[in-house]
Amino acid sequence: MLALVGGSYLLLAVVLWWNAWAHGASNHTLCGCGDPALFLWFFQWPATAVAHLHNPFYSTALFHPGGINLLSQTSVLGITIPLVPVTWIWGPVAALNVASTLTPALSACAAYYLIHRFVRWSPAAWVGGLLYGFSPFVLSSLEFAHLMTAAIMLLPLIVAALDEILVRQEHAAWKVGLVLAVLLFWQFFLSSELLAVLVMLVVIGIGILVLIGLAGGSAGRQRIRALAPHALAGLAIGAGVGAVLLAYPVWFALDGPAHLSGLIWPNIEALGGFVGGSFVSPEIIHGSNVYAKLGGYHGRQLASAGYLGWGLIGVLAGGWLIWFRDRRLWFFGLLLAVCVLCSLGERRGQLQPAHLLAHLPLLDNVIEQRFMIFGFLAAATMLAVILEHMRTEVPPVLALHGTGGQVVGFVAATGVGALALVPIVVTFAPALPYGMQPVVLPRWYATVAPKLPPGRVLLSYPAPFSGIQVAMAWQAVDVMSYSQAGGGGPQGVPKRAGSARPGYETLRRLAFSVNESQPSGTRADLSSVRHAIAVWRVNTVVVAPQPHANYLLQGHDPTYAAAFMTAVLGRLPHISAGAWVWDDVNVAHGPRAVPQSAGRLDACVARDERGHAPSAVTLSVARCVLAHSGSHSGSVS
Repeated sequence: MLALVGGSYLLLAVVLWWNAWAHGASNHTLCGCGDPALFLWFFQWPATAVAHLHNPFYSTALFHPGGINLLSQTSVLGITIPLVPVTWIWGPVAALNVASTLTPALSACAAYYLIHRFVRWSPAAWVGGLLYGFSPFVLSSLEFAHLMTAAIMLLPLIVAALDEILVRQEHAAWKVGLVLAVLLFWQFFLSSELLAVLVMLVVIGIGILVLIGLAGGSAGRQRIRALAPHALAGLAIGAGVGAVLLAYPVWFALDGPAHLSGLIWPNIEALGGFVGGSFVSPEIIHGSNVYAKLGGYHGRQLASAGYLGWGLIGVLAGGWLIWFRDRRLWFFGLLLAVCVLCSLGERRGQLQPAHLLAHLPLLDNVIEQRFMIFGFLAAATMLAVILEHMRTEVPPVLALHGTGGQVVGFVAATGVGALALVPIVVTFAPALPYGMQPVVLPRWYATVAPKLPPGRVLLSYPAPFSGIQVAMAWQAVDVMSYSQAGGGGPQGVPKRAGSARPGYETLRRLAFSVNESQPSGTRADLSSVRHAIAVWRVNTVVVAPQPHANYLLQGHDPTYAAAFMTAVLGRLPHISAGAWVWDDVNVAHGPRAVPQSAGRLDACVARDERGHAPSAVTLSVARCVLAHSGSHSGSVS
């Protein structure tokens, strides 16, 4: 039965990713830019590390020379390491597509397994698994390759282990405790943030169980006393063994090389939580502006990740009122209410759990909306319980009026299930399957970069910290054949650039500027970039345009960037495979920079484009820049 259920979920997942599989899953995915580019890098590094016996938790291939701590990032090593063989054979694009296809199906299967512990009717458990594995939260996460919030297959299994330890107690406490420890260990490598949320909700859930038990009077209190020894033993083994297994990874994440301290995302308040309308309104919260596209998805945007819809809310509320005495509905209903409250963002003048989280160490990094992942699990279980009630209790009621039969119960349950899920389907289906794009490398990165000698540190244009992370996809597809200055994700924010921050900001504006002018080549501009190049130990600078790509894939203006970098480095590049390339960069002992007077770079670019096609890669623009002696501003060492 589980194989049939899993097959149905997998078929639906393939439909979601059909555009990748139909057009070539080894070179088509959501985008070779934005967050998908970051995750392509996360897939390739473990494959490279395992092949060369490097540390999969740390790399200097990004953010050179300080490196990147993958355990401080959303690196989903719990997926990328098992899929290393896929990455070796077919590359990181294929591995990302495999993971993105499998995760909703596996999450749905895990939820089916859990829910079947609470309901006997398999179709009800199947519907519950469908709601969880293909919930709006999962669909919206997959939209931007956010596997850390889409790969939620372990959470139902952890809840099942806790159900066995705390309530059912049919197996030895030590055995289930060990299973729990392994699941917690694995979950850390999928999302330490969700693990933190899980621990919080487990404490709250145990409190709810105790309250429900106490509400049962003396019989309830007696049952609590009977269950307590086994429960404490199982929890102690799970927590103790889990703590031992996680000791080194947790230390590495919190205090290892290149770890991130403080707020992981400095703009975490902006990411924040939901508003009340998010649960009932199909409004698209991402919008279609340039910032949404920078996230790496250029298809139709999906609705709110917290969308429940009035249909599901009505079914859950109505079922809870009708079967008020069902303790399963009490437990999961209260858990859903807690998750909804905790997922709300901070609002001035309103007392909400978000205010408390914002002032607790480590938990201040939890993005409130993540609580709704667990909220959907609670809602899915409630829905399954209600559907089972409909199937088993509607026929006897109708029999009193001369109607009966299992067909009536099945039809009634099907109707209620449709009432709950159809609004979600109607809201999300028009934007699916996901749109895909080919991951295309500039010719230089496809032909020259893989053959670079060891020790090359590239400053690419666009730099990956500019908001355009496409250079990370190029590096991943090139199997990490070089190191790179800067990078994306939370480490690529300005506050973490250190003394190189002025140069970081200048290069960011050069690649991607919204309501900002591009750097004009002043003495301050050039000095800041030269200092950053020295800090990052860059020895190769590459500006490689893609003539037919939009600026979110190749930067604002590669020709202008070539002119600017010529002024920074004070010498001509050479043309290689359609790119401007400066090899053997040494700002300490190389030529001085050539500051530019106002409008000079624009004039050089305009003159170059009058003589050539706008996409042409020639030395004329660089010669124009160097022809300016710098007498107006003085040279920069």
